[in-house]
Amino acid sequence: MADTDQGSNSIIEEQSDSNQSNLFTYIDRDNVHGLNLDVPERAKDIIKPWVDREDTTLFADSGVDDQMIIHVPFSETVRIRSVVLKLGRGEYTPRHLKIYANYPNIIDFADAENTTPHFNISLLEGETSAVEYPVRVAAFRSVHSLSLYVGDSVGGDQSRIYFIGFKGDCQSPRKEGTKKIEVPAPNAADASLVDRVLQKARGQQTTAR
Repeated sequence: MADTDQGSNSIIEEQSDSNQSNLFTYIDRDNVHGLNLDVPERAKDIIKPWVDREDTTLFADSGVDDQMIIHVPFSETVRIRSVVLKLGRGEYTPRHLKIYANYPNIIDFADAENTTPHFNISLLEGETSAVEYPVRVAAFRSVHSLSLYVGDSVGGDQSRIYFIGFKGDCQSPRKEGTKKIEVPAPNAADASLVDRVLQKARGQQTTAR
């Protein structure tokens, strides 16, 4: 019984760690977009919650060839520790990944080819589950957008992605309900008028007492 409890606790700790480091809630999903996708709207479909990382019902395929770029903006500045990918199987598996940080103006593949990526690796082949790829944290410590460029598929014609996720932490926490709304007077004259009105109101209160 003790061994079972330890195993359960281990699983809970692993899930808790994944939830805490998962950056899904910081992704500006409405503005995720892609280049050379068979169906452009599918770029958002592969940005899924952590619990859906193994889902294969939604995916994005490349269009005219096996290359595609997925641009992922964040709602806050984040630090990236790893990228998690679930890729297509067999001939749909892309074998190469380049990541560009904070380059929101990469609009075509020529721009990407002429820009030095922050991360450039060969992807694992034959994996059926989501795979986590650690990155150099120093290169991704203050990120507001990422562009992921995949290609070189096994079949040479088309690449497929089921899931893109990121682990790390937020560098600029959301501040909700902490900002005080201040409405300044339009000019000095108006400010003086406001002061006179307040003084008159205080005088009336004193008289009433």
